[in-house]
Formats: sequence, C-alpha cells, structure tokens
Amino acid sequence: MSSPHAAAAEMAKMAGYDFVVLDIEHGAFDLKDLERFIPLLRGLGLEVLSKVLAAERGPIQQALDFGSDAVVIPHIQGAEHAAHVCGFAKFPPLGDRSYAGGRVAAYGGFDDAWVREQDRRTKCFPMVEGEGALREIAAILALPVVDGVFVGPSDLSLRRERGAYARSEEDFTDIVSVAEAAAAAGKPWILPAWSPEEKALAREHGAAYAALTMEHGALFQGLRSARAGMEAAE
Repeated sequence: MSSPHAAAAEMAKMAGYDFVVLDIEHGAFDLKDLERFIPLLRGLGLEVLSKVLAAERGPIQQALDFGSDAVVIPHIQGAEHAAHVCGFAKFPPLGDRSYAGGRVAAYGGFDDAWVREQDRRTKCFPMVEGEGALREIAAILALPVVDGVFVGPSDLSLRRERGAYARSEEDFTDIVSVAEAAAAAGKPWILPAWSPEEKALAREHGAAYAALTMEHGALFQGLRSARAGMEAAE
C-alpha cells in the first residue's frame, strides 16, 4: 500500500489477503497516518510489514511503536550495516531498540518477559537490493537481529548494472540465490511477485510472503479493465 486508504485495506481483507506491506519509503504516509492506520490494519486481521523511510533508528522505532508486526529496512549495504541497523528493531542486549511505554506496551510498564516476547514476535527483514547485500547474504541471514530478508528486484537489477528489471534469467538467478540462502539459514524470504512468473518462482522456492499487487497498480488495472470492457461492447 502506498497510502492510508482504509477502504482499500478492507477490500484486501475481504479478498482474502493475509498481510499488507506499507511502502513508507516511497508512499504518501505521515506519522499521524501511520499512528492511526497501523492499528486499523491489525484490527482487520492483517499482518503489517512496514517498509520504513530509511535505514535509520527513528523510522524503524516509530513503525514498531505504532504497532507494526515487522519492519522492512531498505538500502542495506552488507552484513556489518545490517548488524547495526537491524539492531534498532530488537531490545538490548540483543539489539539497541529504545523502549516506549505506548501502544505496544499496553500504555503501561514492562518486564523481562515482555522484552523477550517483543524480540520474538516483532520481525526485522532487511532488503536485498544491492551488490553488497547480495554478496553477503549468508552473513546477513546469520545475524541474530535478522528474522529473514525481503528481495528488491528492481533496485537489485539496476545496481547489478543490468538496467531496468526485466525478469531475466540473471534477475531470477539472483532471486533464487537469496531463496537458497534463506532456506539454508532456516529463515523466511519475501518477494514482490507481480507477474505469473514471479508468483511461480515464489511458490517453487518457498517464499514465506509473496506481495501480489500494489495499491496503485491494482486500481489502475481495474480502471483499465473497465474501460476495455466498454470498448469491447461497442
């Protein structure tokens, strides 16, 4: 989702979707939107994966404080960078997340059991969308602050100097290498699977999550389909 569109979220749930990715990095969200929209999504029974604005402490902690089930962290450069940035999603001593006594703490205090449960339940998925992260994928997946990885095929293709992502053999080879590394580590991986080929790849290689469409893409496809139907009736 690229905007805090409540009706679209309701329709996604009615259509049988299990989770939603909030594209905070590229979408039209502000903090008030997120503070209200994330609990609405969870109230609908949707798991919320928030792709944060940047690989920085503030955006990660805000998304978690508002109640996100997981954070997706863009522009990870390699294992050392992932260890530092993903630590902001886990409390000490595992990581360096800061405590806030708000929604996730039921507006009260906390104890050691709550900290352990937060670290277990709240997921952190660094993105693989560059040469460094791809090269060091095994080391990234081995980090205790990393719960799995999210593939960014478009940026990965550009940064691998293949130009625009074209679902080429080379593109899919990179994606499969991430899937195999995740399987070896026993951790989940996530793929944006817009096309039939990507959906098949996600299923064949055991993607834990497959993002099937984008908010704007789904709307545009519906509008185009309705117009094409009218033209066909002429």
